[in-house]
Amino acid sequence: MTPLVRRIKLKAAEVVVPRLTRILPRDDLERLGSDYGGWWIPTGLIAEDSVVYAAGVGEDASFDLALIERFGCEVWAMDPTPRSIEYASRITEPRWHFLPFGLWKEDAILHFHPPADSAHVSHSATEVRGSGPGFDAQCHSLATFTEKLGHDHVDLLKMDIEGAEGAVLDWIAAERILPRVLCVEFDAPENPWVLRRRLGRLEAVGYVVRRTEGRNYTLTLG
Repeated sequence: MTPLVRRIKLKAAEVVVPRLTRILPRDDLERLGSDYGGWWIPTGLIAEDSVVYAAGVGEDASFDLALIERFGCEVWAMDPTPRSIEYASRITEPRWHFLPFGLWKEDAILHFHPPADSAHVSHSATEVRGSGPGFDAQCHSLATFTEKLGHDHVDLLKMDIEGAEGAVLDWIAAERILPRVLCVEFDAPENPWVLRRRLGRLEAVGYVVRRTEGRNYTLTLG
């Protein structure tokens, strides 16, 4: 897929899908983080004891750190990208825990392809965008992460995982392991109706779309 076709598909989904989706805002929605890495969240559903997973760090953990500062909660961030690992090594916040693994629908070693622009940090396990060497990395399912970390639930799951979000969300809906809040960037160049059906599966298990911003969606259970 050429970069132009990819951009057209992403823009089509960005414009069309919100018009086909019932969006019910909450009064407590607030945006945390930088202009680039921030997200809208329902502040009334997050507290000091909340379990927060942030899949996909890149080189911007501003959202994670804003959550910690605002609520005093702990955040478990995950990203296998070498530049992300190096970036994470410079963060000294003790309530921010970094795991050098990817989030996927199952436990597997996946190959991550480089971005089209070598200046960018994000690699994708589901889409070939650029040329050059990638890397292999261990990925885990949400169930494995919760088991390894000793959690029996997840209050907020943020996903910016470069196209892998579709498989993970379908797994979440099928397995009924349902974080209370989902913050998801839909980054796969899919037909708008494919994304709309995926949102429909999430709505069928109880999720409500609360806010969209570009390709970023915030959903809550009920």
